[in-house]
Amino acid sequence: MPTPTVVLIHGAFADASSFARVIPELLADGIPVAAPAVPMRSLRGDAAYIASVVRQIDGPVVLVGHSYGGAVITVAGVEENVRALVYLAGYALEEGESLGELQGRFAASDLAAALVTTSFPIEGAEPGTDVSVDVAKFPAIFAHDIDPDVAKVLAVSQRPLAAAAFAEPAPAAAWKTKPAWGVVCAADHTINPEVERFGYQRADMKQVELDSSHLVMLSHSKAVADVIREAVRSAGS
Repeated sequence: MPTPTVVLIHGAFADASSFARVIPELLADGIPVAAPAVPMRSLRGDAAYIASVVRQIDGPVVLVGHSYGGAVITVAGVEENVRALVYLAGYALEEGESLGELQGRFAASDLAAALVTTSFPIEGAEPGTDVSVDVAKFPAIFAHDIDPDVAKVLAVSQRPLAAAAFAEPAPAAAWKTKPAWGVVCAADHTINPEVERFGYQRADMKQVELDSSHLVMLSHSKAVADVIREAVRSAGS
């Protein structure tokens, strides 16, 4: 069997550059990598887009989702050539469950008080609402353990998420039929770590816990790469 391709799915308020330290680790091992941009318009739409990317990859795929990207891979991961899932501080939704419902079971994180809303046009309809993080609060909430200069760049280059995505139920839960790994960020101020633990335990995932901020791919890139390697080895056997 060919080496599985790792498809890295970024989360809200970020882009594929959040995997900048993990990608070289994987490429150095000869692991094929793709890091597509997520549209951030709706859970169903984002998952459909990522599923279309996956279908065009020849051979097995390991889907890696960070944060909101975890919700995306939960849905897109039902594609036939997806062999494994890796969640990084991610939302492992149940079928029919929304981000808001899962988060609502636990105490709010520091993120709740730092969100900023703006409008965006929708052709032929009322404007939509985008959600992003207050630029001044972004480093402390998202990235307190990475280079402050890098955090400042990330703060002003956010990709906002359409607010409607928070209430949209997941139409599928790929972890029910695919092996999955989960990384808990114990020092996460963006998602309550209990949200991560609950989702992973419910899905009976293999878990790793790191004393990390939300951007674990940048602050603990080697540990993250090791988890992905384990998933790749499992998927390729």
